[in-house]
Amino acid sequence: MRTSRKWLEQYVDLHDLTLSELAKKITDAGLEVESCKPLSAGTHLVIGEILTCEDHPDSDHLHVTTVNVGDEILSIVCGAPNVAAGQKVIVARAGAVLPGGEIKAGKIRGQESNGMICALFELGVDPHMLTDEQKAGIEILPEDAPVGYTDPLGYLGYDDEILEIGLTPNRSDCQAQFNLGTEVGAIFEREVVLPQFENASDCGAATNLTISSTTEQCPLFLGKVIGSVTIKESPKWMQELLRAAGMHSINNVVDISNIVMLETGQPMHFYDIDAIKNQEITVKNGFEEEYTALDGETYQLEKEDIVITNEGKPIGIAGIMGGDDSKILETTKGLIIECASFDHVSIRNTARRLNLSTESSLRYQKGIEPLAPKKAMDRAVQLLIEYADAKEIEETVQWGVIDETQRVLSCTPQEINNRLGTQFALEEIVSVFERLHFDPIVEGEVITVTIPSYRMDMEGMADLSEEVIRILGYDKLPSTLPFMPMTEGKLNKEQQLIRKTEELLCDKGLQQCVTYTLISSVKKDNAILGSENAIELASPMSEERRWIRTSILPSLIGVAAYNEAHGIKNSSLYEISEVSSKDWIKNHLAIVLNGELEQTRWLHESLPSDFYTLKGLIEMYMDKIGINKNRIFFKENKKDILHFHPYRSAEVYIGKDLVGIMGEIHPVYAKENDVKNIVMAELDLDLIGGVKKSKIKFAPVSKYPSVERDLAFVVDRSLPVEKITEIIKRHGRDKETKETILQNVEVFDIYEGEHVADHEKSVAISLEFQSNAHTLTDAQINRVFESILDSLEKDCQAVLRK
Repeated sequence: MRTSRKWLEQYVDLHDLTLSELAKKITDAGLEVESCKPLSAGTHLVIGEILTCEDHPDSDHLHVTTVNVGDEILSIVCGAPNVAAGQKVIVARAGAVLPGGEIKAGKIRGQESNGMICALFELGVDPHMLTDEQKAGIEILPEDAPVGYTDPLGYLGYDDEILEIGLTPNRSDCQAQFNLGTEVGAIFEREVVLPQFENASDCGAATNLTISSTTEQCPLFLGKVIGSVTIKESPKWMQELLRAAGMHSINNVVDISNIVMLETGQPMHFYDIDAIKNQEITVKNGFEEEYTALDGETYQLEKEDIVITNEGKPIGIAGIMGGDDSKILETTKGLIIECASFDHVSIRNTARRLNLSTESSLRYQKGIEPLAPKKAMDRAVQLLIEYADAKEIEETVQWGVIDETQRVLSCTPQEINNRLGTQFALEEIVSVFERLHFDPIVEGEVITVTIPSYRMDMEGMADLSEEVIRILGYDKLPSTLPFMPMTEGKLNKEQQLIRKTEELLCDKGLQQCVTYTLISSVKKDNAILGSENAIELASPMSEERRWIRTSILPSLIGVAAYNEAHGIKNSSLYEISEVSSKDWIKNHLAIVLNGELEQTRWLHESLPSDFYTLKGLIEMYMDKIGINKNRIFFKENKKDILHFHPYRSAEVYIGKDLVGIMGEIHPVYAKENDVKNIVMAELDLDLIGGVKKSKIKFAPVSKYPSVERDLAFVVDRSLPVEKITEIIKRHGRDKETKETILQNVEVFDIYEGEHVADHEKSVAISLEFQSNAHTLTDAQINRVFESILDSLEKDCQAVLRK
């Protein structure tokens, strides 16, 4: 919000403070001054009178003038189109410093020029506050302007300093200049003198005005008839204060409505009495029609909008803007005053939907004190009588009840000091409450305060403590080192697992992604290892951000689709993220592989991103984090065949616990997401992290030679190869020496086709035998080899190929 030194000095004496001192002290007290600057600027300025004005002999747009500045006559070349002899103007003498630079004497196209005739925007005045005529040329002063007067900016009322204050949400009371003046007085511990207008609206004869509300969104409405007013120019002080607030002066009546809003924080509206038929006003909602507002624009009303009506027809959008058909004109003879309280949420929703942000709507949205409507009505009547010759005043009509409840709080110095860590005396604390007009009463050590109606942020002890420290100064807080127990800076187990996972996957060439936690309903319904009890946002930004995700894969597939659409054929992606439902919060790991994981074009080598690559990646990962491969099982996927290929996917188990699903994407699901044949997995990191890890044990490399033997046999096509390898591993021990000599089992070929029956397949396996104690004999190897063959023939009906 904007305020100015002149405005504040109406209430508080600030003559001995510089603008920077004023801004710093206000900011230190919690009201951040975001910027402070003079309304205008310029040195060596004087009011002059143009004696002669002739066209420049060497230019088609310049003029050569002679200007009387009181103590001398200056020759000045001027390019303004509106310059003419006989005008009173602002002159910057040679040596003057303006916002645009220094003015120097010299010659312009051969003609002597000893200064500059100024426009207001050249003196730093905001162009938005000027008319088109003022922006197009020099500023022309009134005929009675004193020639030679050396403070032309003060003569025009532009000798002010503007402060832009960023209010925190809890200090909406400072939207009112009266309250801000009181705050500044408390900060500087100076007397505050506000205008006296209490009960000014209580006067008036009987009235025929009727007001009512049919909506709970308008709990209070005050109305008053002023039968006769005079429309004329506003007084200079009022014009200057409106200018400081960034508003244009229109006429005395309209300006009074604006100045009262700025002073009290309560928006109000004046209607032309002739435009309100039968003097009846009703607040309603439920309209669905177009309406032309005061700005001349047409807006579409919706059922939830609060509307001011007369005889059932809208005459204003409540709390935002009045109508074009009831505005104050030069011909207006009388007024009907509207001053009401409206629901701030409804005003915010309407203003946002209509994209109509006004000074009125902003104040309603931030909150207005309960007594503000009565204060505003009193102040408006006082000013209308004084500056608009208001007569034929009728009594105030009220619908609803004004809440005059006052909040009373109590505290002790010990409670305040314990909270702040200070040693303030009772007198210091009481002094703060007196400066804030809290009317403190002291009984022993107990201080009882009555909170003014405009301090809606004051609710309890914490607020009283805050008031004490911000007024007395945060620099009064003692400097102490924080007390905390000594802790070792290290990662917890969960963080260690996540860090290790990131390192391992990045080492294998995967790129880490971070996708949105908030997802659409479609992605929520396609969760992998998700939950039916997903959390829905009460007020989502959009339909795409309605749910908190319970699975990562739907979002990561979207990243793969984006890459594929942009011609990136090989993408290896992973993401680690927290997923949440109403029942749990977990960490998940998702992996998506597309194209080739590794490629060496020079050697014509590549590693395709297929089911086996992903399976090997998961096995490697488990092994590196300490989970022995003998504890990991891949079973046929029966849990999710909507998103995974039913014959090329698997459930991942550690012992009896399902920790994830991996495999190729289902063709239908792939088409829905605009991706081709990707492989993917989603794992529950919390379950994986909770598994007891194997301890790393040192085993020396055997110094004895190893022996490899290959065997190939035919088995039923439906028999899993994993069962074959398990049987082989179980019989790798020499029964005579009790030593396990089978060190490695590797499947290197599976064949289906010619020379093999349709229901069979050929499996080729390499076996490695080695002892850690001695060189193996053929007899030892043959005993184990024969044991393996017998077991395969018995348990798997395997037939050895010769």
